[in-house]
Amino acid sequence: MANLKDIKNRIQSIESTKKITRAMKMVAAAKVKKSETAVKASRPYTRELISMFQKLLNSVTEYSRETLKIKDAIDDYPSLLEKREIKTAGILVLTSNKGLAGAYNANIVRETIKRIKEYKEKGIEVQLFIAGQKGISGLRKKCMALGCPIAKKYYSAVDTPSPIEAREIAEDMAEYYVNKKIDNIEIITTRFKNMMSYFTESWQVLPVTGVTDIHERLNDNIAEALMEFIPDMHHILQKIVPMYMTNIFYQALLEAQASELASRMTAMSAATSNAEQMIHDLSIEYNKTRQYAITQEIIEVVTGANSQMH
Repeated sequence: MANLKDIKNRIQSIESTKKITRAMKMVAAAKVKKSETAVKASRPYTRELISMFQKLLNSVTEYSRETLKIKDAIDDYPSLLEKREIKTAGILVLTSNKGLAGAYNANIVRETIKRIKEYKEKGIEVQLFIAGQKGISGLRKKCMALGCPIAKKYYSAVDTPSPIEAREIAEDMAEYYVNKKIDNIEIITTRFKNMMSYFTESWQVLPVTGVTDIHERLNDNIAEALMEFIPDMHHILQKIVPMYMTNIFYQALLEAQASELASRMTAMSAATSNAEQMIHDLSIEYNKTRQYAITQEIIEVVTGANSQMH
């Protein structure tokens, strides 16, 4: 039988682990509630913005930069709305900076590898923009093997999603798009459903044929309408296109954060339950071993006493 001291040490070690997993579960549970509220609050705005953007595009007959002041790539709406043959795909991958979140990061990495292989089979190259340390470390070697470079890396965006972080990512990818280093913009993220589930999804941001797809995923219908533009359609598009891109990235970051926290809460809950079961089983083993040791000592005493009598 196992040594009593070894069993006791194992019980103490698992007790310490259980305290950590329980604390992480409580922290994730507190954060996921706040994150869930943020996701659900932002979805109506995102739906309306996409709907308005789709209506706007349906009413525009031509794109022009003649009267525009273009400072950054994201302001160059005619280039961003340009549809061309896809030779290099640009994929933004959203993962977490920390582990212990169940299969959350593994699912995203798996989906990313799948998308890269699909593009490669069509003869299309891929440039990755990765947010989150786990995605960077999980995809680095695999991307080298597949000949898929990592163009940009982001860390703070996944921990504290904000319109500022989303704008930074949007500007970077817009610059690559305008300079024809990539020919489409796609996001691999997770869509939060509830505390117990989420879905890994791919959203196409540019070309804008993907607007309808994202909109339908957020459960709404798109209505078409003609619009009158004041002062003119070109200045309005120059404002709306950056808003559209930034908001899609922001929504994706919020969905990813809520999914990660929900996955971590579930994983830590399962780990705590497993630790409790292990402690229970080891306690039984400890008591059996202790009882066996006491019984052995009694037998030895009785045997010794009998031998003295004879």
